[in-house]
Amino acid sequence: MLNRRKFLTSTAAAGAAGFAALHFTPAFAQDAPQIQIFVPAAPGGGWDQTARTIDQVLRSEKLISGSQITNVGGAGGTVGLPQFVNQWNGKGNSLMVAGMVMVGAIIANKSANNLTEVTPIARLTGEFEALVVPAASPFKTAADFVAALKADPTKVPVAGGSAGGSDHILFGLIAKTVGVPATNLSYVPFAGGGEALSALLGNQVAAGISGYGEFAEQVKAGALRLLAVSADKRQEGIDAPTLKEAGIDVELFNWRGVFAPPGVSDADKAAMVKLVETMAKSEAWATECKNRNWTQILLTGDDYAKFLTEDTARITAILKDLGLA
Repeated sequence: MLNRRKFLTSTAAAGAAGFAALHFTPAFAQDAPQIQIFVPAAPGGGWDQTARTIDQVLRSEKLISGSQITNVGGAGGTVGLPQFVNQWNGKGNSLMVAGMVMVGAIIANKSANNLTEVTPIARLTGEFEALVVPAASPFKTAADFVAALKADPTKVPVAGGSAGGSDHILFGLIAKTVGVPATNLSYVPFAGGGEALSALLGNQVAAGISGYGEFAEQVKAGALRLLAVSADKRQEGIDAPTLKEAGIDVELFNWRGVFAPPGVSDADKAAMVKLVETMAKSEAWATECKNRNWTQILLTGDDYAKFLTEDTARITAILKDLGLA
């Protein structure tokens, strides 16, 4: 599904001033500079929320005059990634939102393209995962969920993001920890968080796993019950135990970041890093992260590239251990 959104350039003068201050190269040197944001996922999920929050903060801080957001969903980002690599090559004013989910999906799907082909700009946020059930579910606690999983995992379908992503990895780790073979699990992957949420609210699945931010509104409204989070400790403002507290010795931290296409100049890469760093240090970004329960874990440029290499190796090992790679 292709979804485009283009903002008016009514703040062109202010936006141009912001870009000039960041010493952007000719790719950005326009009277009304804009950026393009590529989201390799369907609207409504975590990457889409991240992209639209980035767009909102960049505009509110007058760092850009406008933007265009493009959604191309499917298979944990591995449908959109080839398009970004091939069709967006050299576009120095462009960013792709991705993260741990794509790393896992690339491995699980044996994708022809991977993140070594794009240009790491910045790791921005981290988010603990949440295990939720519909409000009418008989599972009142994580222990109830585990008991049902042990009794017959095929009768406990769990909705989440694409196969091999962080949601799938967490489900596999929970199963392994409680002695249920990963190959027996009933995991129902969706291209976007909105679709997974619909399956939960329609009682089509027994449970769901995703970033807490994607479930927060429905949890607060009482439509979903939060059983546990994958954090290392209880989170302020979230009324739920950690998986460890619930007797499941598992922690997982999902990260999201941005990449430029391949073929961009060193100057455009540096300018884009500077743009994102400026945004990430703003009060507006801090407020959005707090409201969405995102932890800020800014890492840019070469340090981000090094982290990506290490995390890819870690996720590969996890997926092989779980029989998902």
